[in-house]
Amino acid sequence: MFSFRVATYNIHKCRGLDRRESPKRIAEVLKQIGADIVALQEVVGMDEGTHERNHVRAIAEELRLDYRIGENRRLNGGAYGNAVLTRLPIIDHRNYDISWRRNEPRGCLQVSVGSGEHEAKLQIYNVHLGTGYFERRYQAGRLFAQEILGDRSEGSSPRIILGDFNEWTRGLASRLLGRHFNSAKPRQYLGRAWSYPGILPLLHLDHIYYDSSLELSQIKLHRSRLALVASDHLPLVADFHCLG
Repeated sequence: MFSFRVATYNIHKCRGLDRRESPKRIAEVLKQIGADIVALQEVVGMDEGTHERNHVRAIAEELRLDYRIGENRRLNGGAYGNAVLTRLPIIDHRNYDISWRRNEPRGCLQVSVGSGEHEAKLQIYNVHLGTGYFERRYQAGRLFAQEILGDRSEGSSPRIILGDFNEWTRGLASRLLGRHFNSAKPRQYLGRAWSYPGILPLLHLDHIYYDSSLELSQIKLHRSRLALVASDHLPLVADFHCLG
């Protein structure tokens, strides 16, 4: 059995409420959290050559974490989408296209990590669903397609699905994930589940779902003074024990 901490954080292109763009500030928030696995959404410049433009590399190097990216579209000449950072060994990764019609391209980034050099221990799925009702219904179905969550070829490796689901009310994605996975619900522990907007949270957009082979020991919203201004979302943080 091993224990680990995960976090999901929509970093809003590293642009804070003061309109200042600062990957270093995001990294400082993540230092406060100390997660072993971090799922980031709205990451810009992921294939750029400089730290000023490549936000995920700047954050990962500041935290001394490895990372993988899931490009969903180009923004200002650079790759834009989701990223997973981790201190655990990365075994494999794949980005799935879950875009709907002509809406903004969206993706699900799968990253396999392990506690040893070759043995897979966890399957991480970082998602950022669309803002439209019918768009999210389509994306919920895509997530449960055979090649994504419907594929159990990875054997008994536990799965964690986390990210910004953009469901202002309980929709199809929440119902499907709640039917097949456990939900880490801050409301059960904190009396509230709101993570957006960060300075005055009113909506529960960020979620963490997990297999029953994992045991949730703690779930919290990270509400430090720095986190309140670094992005328009608050980080959602969960501690797990792997029972397998």
